[in-house]
Amino acid sequence: MIPARRLALAAAAAFLPISAAAQTAALPPVPAMTDAPIAVPEGARLVWADEFNAGRLPDSRRWAYDTARNRDGWYNQELQYYAANRPENARIEKGRLILEARRERLADRADYGGQDYSSARLFTRGLASWTYGFIEVRAKLACGKGLWPAIWLLGTDAKAGWPRLGEIDVMEMVGWDPETIHGTIHTGAYNHARHTQKGATTRVPDACTAFHRYQLDWNQDRILIGVDGHAYMRFDNDHRGDPATWPFDAPQYLLLNVAVGGWGGTHGIDPAAFPSRMEVDYVRVWQRAARNKGR
Repeated sequence: MIPARRLALAAAAAFLPISAAAQTAALPPVPAMTDAPIAVPEGARLVWADEFNAGRLPDSRRWAYDTARNRDGWYNQELQYYAANRPENARIEKGRLILEARRERLADRADYGGQDYSSARLFTRGLASWTYGFIEVRAKLACGKGLWPAIWLLGTDAKAGWPRLGEIDVMEMVGWDPETIHGTIHTGAYNHARHTQKGATTRVPDACTAFHRYQLDWNQDRILIGVDGHAYMRFDNDHRGDPATWPFDAPQYLLLNVAVGGWGGTHGIDPAAFPSRMEVDYVRVWQRAARNKGR
């Protein structure tokens, strides 16, 4: 359902060993849709947060800028240049983090790759990561045809490669379908390259104009993804001990970004959509004391 975020289809498929690929066909179907409450677990404590109440730029103790693919171009046929330390694209404003996509060419940048759009992609890699927990991001989304805002997590074990390191998409929305919110996981066995990814959607009619709480409840048995206290996506640990089906017993770090093009641009890009911003009121992470494995 969801295109590869980092790799071409062939490359993504190549990460899965032949033995695991053969096993994939025999894997039982895993239900993804659910209808259940989602809330901070009893006994969990707040272990990390950013309320965006100070400074002009994102707090460098909590966030770094991902600019790795600017020169070569980002995967998925995305069209943005991700700027670092540039308030036009990422700033603190009136107690909110603003991630803004703009129609402009930053040709004076040393790593400029010819992009016609600028934006920002923040992550906590190397600064904070967690194994299990409840994550809540209160946000109002960037909208307009061609935009692709996301709130997601990736495994810290880069050597494993995508998708084996594990990805949890807490929120994705594409501007040509602005009332639909997607929650998805990708693993070595369950990913779009094999048409086995596990995900579900929910309707949020005012995602572009109102703040909502995008939520992840992740423990050793299952992952729940929801909005405003209502879970709509569930992925269960099959307890096989196989990282191809459950790589989620290891730390993951958080990413926030607004992409241009890619999945968001499959119906074209509207020049009138720019500038477009995702506003984040807060990011909060809770963990139970016994599971406080990350920083």
